[in-house]
Amino acid sequence: MTNPLPPTAPSDPQQTPGRPRLRRSSTDRMAGGVCGGLADHSGIDAVLWRVGFVGLTVAGGAGILIYLLLWVLVPPAPSGSDEPLSPLEQLVRRLHEALTGGRAR
Repeated sequence: MTNPLPPTAPSDPQQTPGRPRLRRSSTDRMAGGVCGGLADHSGIDAVLWRVGFVGLTVAGGAGILIYLLLWVLVPPAPSGSDEPLSPLEQLVRRLHEALTGGRAR
C-alpha cells in the first residue's frame, strides 16, 4: 500500500499553492497596509499585528521604526482601483524603488 515513487516537486515554484507573497494590503489598511499585508502572508489576523506594533511602540518605540521600515521595504499590492495615490503613498513608492533598484519582488 505504499507508493514506491517519491512525490515530485512542482516544476514552477511560482505556482505552488500556499502563502501569498508579502505585499502591503490595498484593502485592509489603516495607515500603510503593512499589518494587512502581514496578515495575508502569515494567516494571523491584522488586529493582532496592530496590537503587536503598538506594544513594541509602548515598550520602547521600536514598533514605529519597524512599521516605517516595512512600509518602505515591502512592495504594495497591485490595486485595481483608479483612484489617485496620496502624496505620502507616492513618496513611499519612490523610496521603495530607490532602495530596491526598482525590481519587483
